Amino acid sequence: MTTPATTSDLRALSDAHSAHNYHPLPVVISAAEGAWVTDVEGHRYLDMLAAYSAINFGHLHPRLVAAARHQLDRVTLVSRAFDHDQFGLFCAELAELAGMDMVLPMNTGAEAVETAIKTARKWGYEVKGVPEGDAVIIAFEGNFHGRTTTIVSFSTDPDARGSYGPYTPGFRVIPYGDADALAAAMGPNVAGVLIEPIQGEAGVVAPPPGYLAKVRELCSAHGALMIADEIQSACEHDGVVPDMYLLGKALGGGIVPLSAVVSSREVLGVFKPGQHGSTFGGNPLACAVGREVIAMLGTGEFQERSAKLGTHMHHRLAALPGDVVTEVRGRGLWAGVEFASLSGRQVCERLAARRVLAKDTHGTTIRLAPPLTISKEELDWALDQVEDVVRSS
Repeated sequence: MTTPATTSDLRALSDAHSAHNYHPLPVVISAAEGAWVTDVEGHRYLDMLAAYSAINFGHLHPRLVAAARHQLDRVTLVSRAFDHDQFGLFCAELAELAGMDMVLPMNTGAEAVETAIKTARKWGYEVKGVPEGDAVIIAFEGNFHGRTTTIVSFSTDPDARGSYGPYTPGFRVIPYGDADALAAAMGPNVAGVLIEPIQGEAGVVAPPPGYLAKVRELCSAHGALMIADEIQSACEHDGVVPDMYLLGKALGGGIVPLSAVVSSREVLGVFKPGQHGSTFGGNPLACAVGREVIAMLGTGEFQERSAKLGTHMHHRLAALPGDVVTEVRGRGLWAGVEFASLSGRQVCERLAARRVLAKDTHGTTIRLAPPLTISKEELDWALDQVEDVVRSS
């Protein structure tokens, strides 16, 4: 086959030969560096999505690429049938960063969530004493934790859930941000409460002040595990320590899939050899990249950049005309911008025409999540384009 060179040709191939489970913008990327991507015709775009925050350190960050290249010349996969020299170091370093004892590495965010569900149920039966088969896990309306059949069983998004039944039982879904609803839902058979500190797919929805602390309090009072899906957001801002962290996306540096469940010895200690696993989970290449990510996070530099530039971004977004933008939500370099009448898709198409890439969600919302490495000048240029789109609407 002659290699097509144009956007239209490549999109035609995708349309003809791939399942239509995505509806991408008409951009075909062929190269990337930092906060920028380049399409097959050579047009450059500022990436304000960063692969749903999986590219938090920017595209092809030199430290991460160097770690990957070094490991590629040594060993990439042995399976967990054998140990390798990156595994123990990765687990120890990630446990230390999170202030926990143990790590169970997987590949994707959905695998981390599935692992957490299994962990909570097993802990519920073997430690808490829940009658076998009766364990309940509480989840929240508007959640997004992945696409497996078990996970979509407790989704409230019709597109994510529809036509995939029969659904997995054992979940209780309640309103997000409602402490009274959570208190009423608790009971002796609740093994865990699975929560996103900020709901991303729902439109970057943050809970009311003090809510995560109340979740922590209720979990402790009822002997249930607080499970924080931190694949895109974190509890740290609220000063809350969950029983289990679920990590993913940026943990692999945008180079390899890497996720992890991080918890105490009491919780993850329920697993014995042969009871859970993954051929690629904790592979040498992923661990090597993950260790470099951990080292970069350990400096605090990127968290500080997110806070500082995020304050600037939210200040500018909040100044947009209220008759066009009805609400701006989020924290740090993460925002959900709600439009009064424009669809999110329309806004993203107009931004793409101005060489800025963003993603729509839930009809009238766009998500902005640039890499934490973005410069203030680059961020301001992107926000200028957002403002121009808004003011010309």
